[in-house]
Amino acid sequence: MLAGGLLVSETHEPVMLAEIVELFAEIPDGVLLDATLGLAGHATAILRRHSGLRVVGIDQDDMAITNAQHVKTTLGADAARFDAFRGRFDDAARTLRAVGVEHLSGALFDLGVSSPQLDVAERGFSYRHEARLDMRMNRSAALSAWNIVNEYSVDALADLLQRNADERFAKRIATAIVAARPIDTTTQLAEIVVSAIPAATRRTGGHPAKRTFQALRIEVNSELDILPGALRDVMSMVTPGGRIAVLSYHSGEDRIVKQVMRDAETDHSQPNIATPYAHPSRTAPRAWRKVRVAKTPTSDEVRRNPRAASAKLRVMQRCEVSA
Repeated sequence: MLAGGLLVSETHEPVMLAEIVELFAEIPDGVLLDATLGLAGHATAILRRHSGLRVVGIDQDDMAITNAQHVKTTLGADAARFDAFRGRFDDAARTLRAVGVEHLSGALFDLGVSSPQLDVAERGFSYRHEARLDMRMNRSAALSAWNIVNEYSVDALADLLQRNADERFAKRIATAIVAARPIDTTTQLAEIVVSAIPAATRRTGGHPAKRTFQALRIEVNSELDILPGALRDVMSMVTPGGRIAVLSYHSGEDRIVKQVMRDAETDHSQPNIATPYAHPSRTAPRAWRKVRVAKTPTSDEVRRNPRAASAKLRVMQRCEVSA
């Protein structure tokens, strides 16, 4: 919802909020990056819990940055420890260094689409609201969902549906989309997708167009392409005792997160920040370890907030090693 041009967040429940706040309660004082700021629900809760942290939020959506400016006015004495900058999360390391931040005590990535992007019809993200196809998180970007739906070939559409959403009926849907062009609105597209999927399959698994809209959103915003590098860049800035937490919402995202974290955990080639192992006969200890946390929301949370149902949380901690 919008109120005076600002996002209304009073009824918004950030996914796994209690778990996120708790896992960052133990990190050292310093700077925490919220790489996908959204409505700033996680950021402000962490800020209030941990008085030794400065929270820097980044988001490519201008609505999120406008909202962050409003949120800052509500924080009282804590406002001096909260800043927000516009940018994509793959540019987070450069943005941080540009404002004098070289090291992080923590980082949070809450991936996927935000509630305001889904709920504001004109953004064109949702199959439930009539709007022109759009789905751009950065509204100044050139590529929109309209371009993809109306300009990609059958094979290119089928490939992105399979790659970004594991869509079983990718070729059928792609063929139906191309045959129905031009397609201008979200509801037009949703109807075409529904008609392309066998009736028996449509009875289960939620709205039949859900995967198609997910796949298009990911393609428009290059979400999977930029994720591995963004995670590695930010992890390189985290100091010993610091943590990185990632909330993902579908299998493609989670596979990438899991692989990046596995690579970090098993990489013994790089010495720990605090312990430069220079002697060639000494092996550098692993720089990262997994933090055991609840990986999915509780059933109570899912009942309150159905959008949390597909969330998966993975957490790593930078190891502290004595010389």
